[in-house]
Amino acid sequence: MNNLKNKVQLIGHIGMNPEIINLDSGKKLARLSIATNDSYKNAKGEKIEDTQWHNLIAWGKTADIIEKYLKKGSEIAIEGKLTHSSYDDKDGNKRYSTEVVVNEILMLGGKN
Repeated sequence: MNNLKNKVQLIGHIGMNPEIINLDSGKKLARLSIATNDSYKNAKGEKIEDTQWHNLIAWGKTADIIEKYLKKGSEIAIEGKLTHSSYDDKDGNKRYSTEVVVNEILMLGGKN
C-alpha cells in the first residue's frame, strides 16, 4: 500500500502554454495548469458543469517533453504527488499554494 500514499492522477486540458524555466544549476522546470471537468445533475435535474484547475510542476526529462510537445489545449494524463507550500506576498500576507509534482505524463488526443 506504500505506492498509494500521496498519489495524484488527473486527466485534463492545458489552460495556457507551459512556462519553461532553465535554472542556473542546469535543471529545467516546467510550470503549467490543467482543467478537469465533471458534470452532474442537481436536485432539479439540471446538468451542472464543474471545472477545477490544478497547478503542475515538472522537472528534468518530463519538463523537456512538456516543452517540446505540449501547448495550450493539449489533453494530458498525469501522475504525481501533491505538495503544499506557503509564502508571504508583497504586502506581507500569508499565501498558500498547492501543486502537483508530475512524475509521469501521457499525451492524449490527436496529433496537434
